Amino acid sequence: MLIRVRYIKPLFMIYALSFIVLLTGQCTSINSKPINMGEDTNRRMSGIDTATLGTGCFWCSEAIFQQLKGVIKVIPGYSGGQVKNPSYQQVCLGTTGHAEVCQIIYDTEIISFDELLEVFWLIHDPTSLNRQGNDVGTQYRSVVFYHNAAQKEAALEYKEMLKASQAYPKPVVTEISPYQGFYKAEDYHLNYYQLNRTAPYCVYVIAPKIEKFKKVFKDKLKIPLNAH
Repeated sequence: MLIRVRYIKPLFMIYALSFIVLLTGQCTSINSKPINMGEDTNRRMSGIDTATLGTGCFWCSEAIFQQLKGVIKVIPGYSGGQVKNPSYQQVCLGTTGHAEVCQIIYDTEIISFDELLEVFWLIHDPTSLNRQGNDVGTQYRSVVFYHNAAQKEAALEYKEMLKASQAYPKPVVTEISPYQGFYKAEDYHLNYYQLNRTAPYCVYVIAPKIEKFKKVFKDKLKIPLNAH
């Protein structure tokens, strides 16, 4: 099912460890709003689909996935918990059950869910349980919230291949769970990197991560690596 299966082991053996970035600070409100994703079926029929992925801080994930060809929109938010309409402060307490995630709306004619998974597993440390660098707590867990049976199968298969390839020195702890809802993050989180490039977290954490990502996935970028 995975169209890039034959490339997984060498790609991860070369690049995986370089993407385990120790984050130097937390993604540091209110009125988050639920999003009704009842249109998922219609989107899939029209060639547009949705992925919901958590790689730790959603500022980092948003900045990276926005750059992929075929990605139409990236929305940071919260998913996987039991509290309705949570605020950022509530999620940061680690008691809501929610993870920071990005909901990715993408054109299946240009980029596949399998390719999104490839990026997903290379831009964070999937062996770190409830932690990415200095961001600690269940809200920063590595997670795939699948929207349908095909996404579930793809994520489970990819995870098993990562285990078999021994690409990482420790077990992959990525959670793979059914999607049950999504709450959009507060407006100040949207396009955070684009609007706050000089902030310390952006300079020292997000920017280096993006540069590594661009070198590995330069053929998938909306803007060529050498463009200005």
